[in-house]
Amino acid sequence: MSEPDDLLAEIEALEDKLTQARSSITRRFIGQERVVDLTLSTLLCGGHGLLIGLPGLGKTRLVETLSTVMGLAGNRVQFTPDLMPADILGSEVLDTANDGSRAFRFVPGPVFCQLLMADEINRASPRTQSALLQAMQERMVTVAGADRPLGTPFHVLATQNPIEQEGTYPLPEAQLDRFLFQIDVPYPTRQTERDILLATTGVEEGRAHRVFTADDLMAAQTLLRRMPVGDSVVEMILDLVRAFRPEDPAASERVQQTVAWGPGPRAAQALMLAVRARALLQGRLAPNADDVLDMAQPVLSHRMALNFAARARGESLTDLITTTAETMARPGVAA
Repeated sequence: MSEPDDLLAEIEALEDKLTQARSSITRRFIGQERVVDLTLSTLLCGGHGLLIGLPGLGKTRLVETLSTVMGLAGNRVQFTPDLMPADILGSEVLDTANDGSRAFRFVPGPVFCQLLMADEINRASPRTQSALLQAMQERMVTVAGADRPLGTPFHVLATQNPIEQEGTYPLPEAQLDRFLFQIDVPYPTRQTERDILLATTGVEEGRAHRVFTADDLMAAQTLLRRMPVGDSVVEMILDLVRAFRPEDPAASERVQQTVAWGPGPRAAQALMLAVRARALLQGRLAPNADDVLDMAQPVLSHRMALNFAARARGESLTDLITTTAETMARPGVAA
């Protein structure tokens, strides 16, 4: 078969496994298809995700279920104000042998896994938050002068409570940029909440089963990067990202008046992977303009900020991203 035929066959085979993965996930995390697809896309892209939602909406349950379904060795860290970097990375301890000799031994921390859940990441101090920066970007940590590689693959899924902000430490822009997606977890619909009630208050609950292995996931990540992206989609991604930089001549008057700082090149890289992931989840060979529109919000919303005047006027980043993206895709739509 030709290369496109081989690629299509591999995508179709992967689509079957992703369908099984979705089915297994929904046995424990009911409804919220958008949230499930975005977290799956995070793993398919080889990135990290920031889940933002109120307590009790199933964020922890989702991450634990993903660890099972995707066949990844997972750890969970509950971030608290007294958490230290060594509590995440690990530390060296002094061992004494039977003959009296002494030597340092490295005790790895919970970051040495394949899927790390950073629960309420904004609860920890900036010093502790920064311990994850090198891990998230380079897939290794430096402890006691030695570089130590992490698990393969390695993903961080962090959670954050959007309303309880007293005594918290907002993530710095540099760390937010390391997250591929900001995944907003909303309240479930009435029917979904009814299904949750019936499924979780009986004698037995549904169990998720493993569908992928770590090697399967890495193969899927490679397959995603082999997917072709048309020139029109590439240009749309570039136009969209650059449209939110207030100092760019191509930025609209609204962006210039409302945006304090816009997304950098990492946003374009993330969007390039994200549109492929959406196409892959739908069993398509290549992404299109609708994929760009759909993935703009989770890719861009944490990589830009409104200025003080815009916040005082009640402007919304969600509305700004949506209207700007639709205007670029459909010039007839008013910004």
